[in-house]
Amino acid sequence: MQLYIIMIRAACLSVWPIGCHLLYAVVETNKIHTSSLQSPILFLVNVVSVLLLQMDDINLHHRFLNWRRRIREREMGEVRPAQERFMRLLKNGDILSYQGNSDEVGCYVAPQPLSKGTCYFEVTIVDTGLRGTIAVGLVPRFYRLDHQPGWLPYSVAYHAVNGKLYNGNPLGQQFGPQCVRGDRIGCGIHSENPAAGITTVFFTKNGREVGSAEVPGTTEGLFPAVGMHSLGEVARVDLQAQWLLEEDESMMMVDSHEDDWGRLFDVRASGTLLEYVGKGKSIMDVGLAQARQPLTTRCHYFEVEIVDAGEKCYIALGLARRDYPKNRHPGWSRGSVAYHADDGKLFHGSGVGDAFGPRCLKGDIMGCGIMFPRDYILDGEGELGDGSDQPQPEGIQNVLYLNDEGEEEEEEEEEGDMEMERGQEGRKVAVFFTRNGKLMGRREVGVPLGGLYPTVGMLSSGEKVKVDLHPLSG
Repeated sequence: MQLYIIMIRAACLSVWPIGCHLLYAVVETNKIHTSSLQSPILFLVNVVSVLLLQMDDINLHHRFLNWRRRIREREMGEVRPAQERFMRLLKNGDILSYQGNSDEVGCYVAPQPLSKGTCYFEVTIVDTGLRGTIAVGLVPRFYRLDHQPGWLPYSVAYHAVNGKLYNGNPLGQQFGPQCVRGDRIGCGIHSENPAAGITTVFFTKNGREVGSAEVPGTTEGLFPAVGMHSLGEVARVDLQAQWLLEEDESMMMVDSHEDDWGRLFDVRASGTLLEYVGKGKSIMDVGLAQARQPLTTRCHYFEVEIVDAGEKCYIALGLARRDYPKNRHPGWSRGSVAYHADDGKLFHGSGVGDAFGPRCLKGDIMGCGIMFPRDYILDGEGELGDGSDQPQPEGIQNVLYLNDEGEEEEEEEEEGDMEMERGQEGRKVAVFFTRNGKLMGRREVGVPLGGLYPTVGMLSSGEKVKVDLHPLSG
């Protein structure tokens, strides 16, 4: 018996070092029947069988331990916060400073994605540096740090240097005003649609919403990101910022006034606030807002307050016919008259304005109204529709900016407009304009068929106005 045990232990040491002690224990504890010891071959077969069974038990045990360890690591990985990532930037508390050579992009990615509990963050521009190429937006977790936010797919960003929005593309689109030192750029999530894989992201400037964009969602979420690209750029990041809709800009939407507007082109209405959302690159990018109802003897005056002059304050206030071209500033085409804020000129059916009053800037209130004769009655007054079924003219351009090839075509259109106006123009009325409550002047205007509709035009990024269509009544 002892000889067999010595032989098996020697064999195990040469073949299965790990199982040698186990085999010895098997024999010692009489797990192999003693009758098998009379035959060496039978003994070896029994030993190997028992040993294999024991080894299978050990393997299963190790597999179970590994499985439990992997589950624990996965759970810890979900709880463990991701590390913030940044390159070519110096981070000191909540301050980010560019440390590159202006030929390379520096980027910061926050450790946690935006969520329902934390759905907004802000970046304050401390210093614009040489070029002010600071970008604020959202990116995937492992976004490349040598690219500005918004340049690569699944990322979006608002760039301060040009006011453009970059949505997964190195070519941006005009979005809002430029941002300079002291401005706060905010970014947040309006809503998520997991089924469609779409996230609606919005941006703010100094607490006021600039606009929103749809971005493809990712399983890990979208992480706050800041990009820089020139020497001297410094920004402060607030990942715990809160953004509340401002009641004074009618953004609460408790009493929406969207029904007051019959036509909106490249203009967004939020309560009484109108915001230009067009490209603002050429004179064809006019944003137009026209009221649903014309001025009448019962409602003969309206006002516009300039909330934000935008880049160039190309804001115009006036009256126009119902089918006024959507790509023409009020006053440029026949059947319209308007006071332009940028140069203080009055435009009356022409691309050439007349000196009329002072320029209007942020905070100024421009007004426009009609002095109706006492016996004046507008045909169908109070029963006019919104004109939504009226055909809209196409291809109309401002005669001041035409090239030689389009002049003849435009002249034919203008002649057609003149014939139309002669056939439709009714009684003449005195249209007057005010600035901060003071009368600037008046102009005699023929009333076209259907009346004259309050109309607001805008043409540069960032322009916002607050409209009161009923400041007076009676």
